[in-house]
Amino acid sequence: MNSDKKYEEYTYVLDHLPLGKPSAIKTVFKTEPIVQLIGEDYFTLLEAEAIRGTTFELRERVYVGKAMPRGKISHITGRINYNNLTSTAKSELPFIIETIVPNREEKIVQFFNKAQAITPRMHALELLPGIGKKYMWTILEQRERKPFDSFKDIQERIAISNPAKIVCKRILDELEGAPKHRIFIRSF
Repeated sequence: MNSDKKYEEYTYVLDHLPLGKPSAIKTVFKTEPIVQLIGEDYFTLLEAEAIRGTTFELRERVYVGKAMPRGKISHITGRINYNNLTSTAKSELPFIIETIVPNREEKIVQFFNKAQAITPRMHALELLPGIGKKYMWTILEQRERKPFDSFKDIQERIAISNPAKIVCKRILDELEGAPKHRIFIRSF
């Protein structure tokens, strides 16, 4: 077993399918209730089997860690990609990301403080929407003087209107599978 594997402890409910997946082939066996989730640490998209008779609210925070009991979740059935999400899950995703990012502010601000060049011509900061060479150099100069300590600090010192919103957009782009480089989500 690889000890370097990282697992989500808590997730947010994107969708609850109490009768299972609509596309599942119906057999003599009962279809198990499914929950689609996004992890709060690594933004991992997961599908889990719910304990029968359990109800969920969209955007509800749910424990899925290794310790038992999990409460509402029987077990994780696996990681999924954006295309496997239901339409409800896809519509909930931006709102949940906007909930998670402010709660992960300290970790995300460290990205602004420690991001490095990816290639000789591209810096990781340039992967953020709206951050070009000019903003990148300003960020590098400002963090050299004093590391950033919050989104508000970044906003005031760099004149970026809403750093959290920029990060949310990047995370959504990564989850949708568009970018070559991933900086916030775990690779699939």
